[in-house]
Amino acid sequence: MKKLNGMKLGLVALSVYILGGIGVFGGIGLIVFMRGKDLFGLGHGHTIGYLLLCLGALFSILGVILMRIFRNRGLT
Repeated sequence: MKKLNGMKLGLVALSVYILGGIGVFGGIGLIVFMRGKDLFGLGHGHTIGYLLLCLGALFSILGVILMRIFRNRGLT
């Protein structure tokens, strides 16, 4: 049972890491291609791109930290 719970924690950490990478590249794409254009009525595309870039980097760092913690504590 412990191995199954560890697998779930590992998948959560990996999915956070992957979502962070998608956010980073999506943010870069918005910064480059949506400068000065409105994005679905939410605001300028490049400003939302900066937000996605920062949050994506944060999620990537969080995913790596979670993977390291789970591995070093023997949870996976």
